[in-house]
Amino acid sequence: MPIRTLCFSVALLFAPVLLFSQLYFPPVVGNTWETATPASLGWNTARIQPLYDFLQGENTKAFIVLKDGKIVLEQYFGTFTADSLWYWASAGKTVTAFLTGKAQEEGKLNISDRTSKYLGSGWTSLAPEKENLITIRHQLTMTTGLNDKGGNPDCTNDSCLKYLADAGTRWAYHNAPYTLLEKVVSTATGLTYNQYTRQKLLTPTGMNGTWLPVEDNNVFFSRPRSMARFGLLMLNNGVWDKTTVLADTQYIRAMTTTSQDLNKSYGYLWWLGGQESHMLPTLQMVFPGSYAPNAPADMVSALGKNGQILSISKSTGLVIIRMGDRPNSPSSEIATLLCDQIWQRLNEITGTASSVDGGTQQQPLVYPNPATTTLLFSGEMQNATIYDVTGNAVWSGMIGGGVAIDCSSWASGMYAVRSNARITTTIQILR
Repeated sequence: MPIRTLCFSVALLFAPVLLFSQLYFPPVVGNTWETATPASLGWNTARIQPLYDFLQGENTKAFIVLKDGKIVLEQYFGTFTADSLWYWASAGKTVTAFLTGKAQEEGKLNISDRTSKYLGSGWTSLAPEKENLITIRHQLTMTTGLNDKGGNPDCTNDSCLKYLADAGTRWAYHNAPYTLLEKVVSTATGLTYNQYTRQKLLTPTGMNGTWLPVEDNNVFFSRPRSMARFGLLMLNNGVWDKTTVLADTQYIRAMTTTSQDLNKSYGYLWWLGGQESHMLPTLQMVFPGSYAPNAPADMVSALGKNGQILSISKSTGLVIIRMGDRPNSPSSEIATLLCDQIWQRLNEITGTASSVDGGTQQQPLVYPNPATTTLLFSGEMQNATIYDVTGNAVWSGMIGGGVAIDCSSWASGMYAVRSNARITTTIQILR
């Protein structure tokens, strides 16, 4: 083993011990939370206001940065306050991943179990032999093989859950199988999902929040600092101060490392930075490099619709929270570009070097998005290729500098832009 790799492995081995001795945890009861000033950390304070200006321009409502547990940056925009409630959207998937691990730790379930053990036979429209291939682990890794194309991908009725591929052979960001994980946990534990969340996560950490039905989805709502508390819990490997909330370190490790060979940047409902490749929602394509090349290589994120972001890096001791409305920056169902842009600007404040991909070229910006006939690209001139959802290239050339592209002949749907900066932007064409 190379010396560099050995040293990195040793550092990871002892990381929980080091963090435990250094991290600050706010009291479980009350609103007290210690702060640290950016200046005391040697941060570039002149770059903070430009970050806030950027966030405000991207329709942000709440932004928090923790360093070793203490609040260093906390900003609210418009009428939003620290006491305002907001939805996590798909960032809440990571809470479900955590609670599934807790239920397994308590012996209530095993992620290798067939899903039908808890939902009953016929929970899909699949033939029994195909339905029985699906396990809880496939739900955690987005590899159930159920058809996410067409129709309502959030519908959990058996008639909506149709066969497309054998479980474990196809990765697709599909909400319905994920949502049914909550029913699996409730059935296994004998508690409602809100009861189990409150007993096993909220109470021991001082978090507030509740799951509420939103159309076909079950969405977690909380105050911004509760998302920060969850990030701090994950920063310390499932331990809150001296209380172990999730003791199964093997599960935590599996949850936050590559879970399958299809999408290297996906764990158990967590998005992983620093990987050799990544996939994105709605696209059956594999892109080289990290989805957030400006983030630390060990970064993991909870990402949700309209730019709900919880991003964590153990190597830097940082936890980042962003809540808000849909950002102006082009985004897919999850705002990977916004996540990367925040890290890029935070690096300017903290003095941290950019990530493993090493690219700092300006992100290509496209508008309008969605578009109907014409796409306009701003930013630096750079080579790019645009792909449709099947992975076929529909256009290739230079973008940036106000370049206009005629997209009037393209079919409706999602497209991906890959530039030579290895940044992926998604665009939508509407007819």
